[in-house]
Amino acid sequence: MTSPTLCIAVLAHNEARRIAACLRSLPEGWPNCTIHVIVNGSTDDTAAIARGLNMPNTFVHDYTQGGKSRSWNRFVFDTLETFADVHVFVDGDAEVVAGSIEALTAALSTNPHANLASAVPANGRHAARYAAQMLREGGVFGDLYAVRGSFLARMKAAGVRLPDDLIGDDGLIGALAKTDLASEDAWDDRRVAVCLGAGFLCEPTRLTSMYTLRGQYRRMINYSVRHFQNQIISHIMRGAGPTGLPSLLNTLYADWLPHFRPRRGTSWWFDREALKRMKNATRGERGWR
Repeated sequence: MTSPTLCIAVLAHNEARRIAACLRSLPEGWPNCTIHVIVNGSTDDTAAIARGLNMPNTFVHDYTQGGKSRSWNRFVFDTLETFADVHVFVDGDAEVVAGSIEALTAALSTNPHANLASAVPANGRHAARYAAQMLREGGVFGDLYAVRGSFLARMKAAGVRLPDDLIGDDGLIGALAKTDLASEDAWDDRRVAVCLGAGFLCEPTRLTSMYTLRGQYRRMINYSVRHFQNQIISHIMRGAGPTGLPSLLNTLYADWLPHFRPRRGTSWWFDREALKRMKNATRGERGWR
């Protein structure tokens, strides 16, 4: 039996500390496989380190503009000339557990109804809880997942792209997979296969590290922006569907911001900072990453 063609895309923003470990965790010698490192808006040595590893069948794309979703679009729809059978997406700060790529590919093979196969976190205090929730809901973590090339080809043919300023690709990609590029009326969790045999390792949070704390602070604000963006996206998906997604969500912020309020509790401060960022984005200031 011929092995499926495989394309692995590693998306990395300022991941000089982690990119080597990420790339070395990918399978070696997979037939018909290419690896693409998508360095987006980095100001460190991420691209140089990736090139210096001299890994076979590996290509480094160094995009000046940042934003994961913007770079996802640019690579998938503007750079690739053809689609492989399976496309695997990996975050540049994650390490892929051995056997995960094989497991994701097998999950798509044995679940012909699925457009996407999702890996689960393999470390962290809440890993087991996240995995159980993913199984119940057909969840997707952006750190590691696989998509059928035929699904990406249909996205491209339909002109469906992620908004360039979207925070996090996984939520919307999961929704597009579950609706099969239709509105939420066509939602089917079975179109995402959660694969317990595939996992990823993330760098543990160290409360004694200022580098980690600064990163976590920025991440929490991003999570809050994502919370508000998801409300806009859900409204679009319930109505016009994927073809109604704008190229930039910030073009819709002026209509939505008057209706948004910070949540109570631990999210309040981060929601407040997120709403300030979104307000700035309506004036043309940087509103993503």
